[in-house]
Amino acid sequence: MNITAENVWVMVSAALALLMTPALGLFYGGMTRAKASLNMIMMSFISAGIVGAVWILWGYSMISGKSVLGIFGNPFTSFGSTDLVGSTDLIKLGFSATFAIVTVALISGAIADRAKFSSWVIFVPIWITLVYCPLAFMVWGGGLLSPGGAISSVFGQVIDFAGGTVVEISSGAAAFVLALILGKRHGFGKDPNHRPHNLPFIMLGAGLLWFGWFGFNAGAATTSAQAGLIWVNTLVAPAGAMLSWLVTEKIRHGHPTSLGAASGVVAGLVAITPACANVAPAAALGLGLVAGAACAVFVDLKHKFGFDDSLDVVGVHLGGGLVGTLALGFIALPVNGKGGGLFYGGGLQQLVAQIVAILVTLAVSGIMTAIIALVIHKTVGFRVSHEAELAGVDLSEHAETAYEFGSMSRSHFNALPHIAAIPHVNIPVAARAAAAVPVSARAAAVASSPAAARAVELQREKQADPA
Repeated sequence: MNITAENVWVMVSAALALLMTPALGLFYGGMTRAKASLNMIMMSFISAGIVGAVWILWGYSMISGKSVLGIFGNPFTSFGSTDLVGSTDLIKLGFSATFAIVTVALISGAIADRAKFSSWVIFVPIWITLVYCPLAFMVWGGGLLSPGGAISSVFGQVIDFAGGTVVEISSGAAAFVLALILGKRHGFGKDPNHRPHNLPFIMLGAGLLWFGWFGFNAGAATTSAQAGLIWVNTLVAPAGAMLSWLVTEKIRHGHPTSLGAASGVVAGLVAITPACANVAPAAALGLGLVAGAACAVFVDLKHKFGFDDSLDVVGVHLGGGLVGTLALGFIALPVNGKGGGLFYGGGLQQLVAQIVAILVTLAVSGIMTAIIALVIHKTVGFRVSHEAELAGVDLSEHAETAYEFGSMSRSHFNALPHIAAIPHVNIPVAARAAAAVPVSARAAAVASSPAAARAVELQREKQADPA
């Protein structure tokens, strides 16, 4: 077999990076309510399915093809990827696809509990095409922000090794826009049920994200020395961020929590993403300490400013991405004794380049996401009905529930039909919502709605005989 160590490393790294998306599904699924957890996991999984198809058709061409005004690559350069068969470019295609998949999946956390799955399916390929691909081309593919590009020639070359702008800031900005367009969940900031339902899922998801992130960051390393630096930085930055997040929690709220530990790890991973190949390990630790404390504060801003970033995508990914990208203006290592951040005597040039890249990313992602989301919202609708939200988007969107505790009492195997065919699942959404409200409020609904009465009757029968 004619295969090099470099080929093997990139393919292994791609597999690690792909694992990040189902890991994200677990992380998000645990953070939301039990009746919306399957929907969150599905939003991550469907992102992999859609982007995988888009990537071989036109996505890879848009980040690697012939430049169109320095903004994106010609989507027809390798349309369908047939011309790449027999070349190692397919390895690059596979690796780059995992970045696109996890980027759009990240956005879903900002609209948990209230988005139509069908609208998300429409949003994903359009966003990847109009937002992610142009940004990836501009930064990595020879576009405006790449070496020799029109913007970098004026303001200096941005440093973004693994996606501080392309992945983190772009997804965080998009999440913020979607949260504003869809509006707050019912009971946001008041209903105590809007809290994570499965902390072990969150910890497991964060651990798998950390594991996969070693491939995400180090997959593009060109030397063993660079790979070693990236690996160590990907270890110490999340470690520092977890510690500082927990200290911040202890000071502000009185207790260090498991959710805080998991969120701190992710914040550190986000912050080190753009800087992983360009800072010393001690600086990476310091960056993690700053990012953990900063993001612990950022996530509370949604309550102060009144926007419902359901699972802290804005606070962690936009906030952490900004911290990590800006930090390079201060702590970037010189290259061959030249340049570097302010702390290495490199002057303001690197900081200016980082700021310009951030502004371009915010503009592209923010404006294009608003256009895409508003068109979807005004046509097919992006948000589920009030009744569907009360009943839970797992039932209303997928006809499934994550937990079926009643069936655990069965002592023998019982072959069931598809979940959508089970009578109690097919009760109208209005009836399910009525059955979920307190008894005092339920009585009036039962009196005026036969469907609601039937829902209550079924619920009582199940309580009397769980089997």
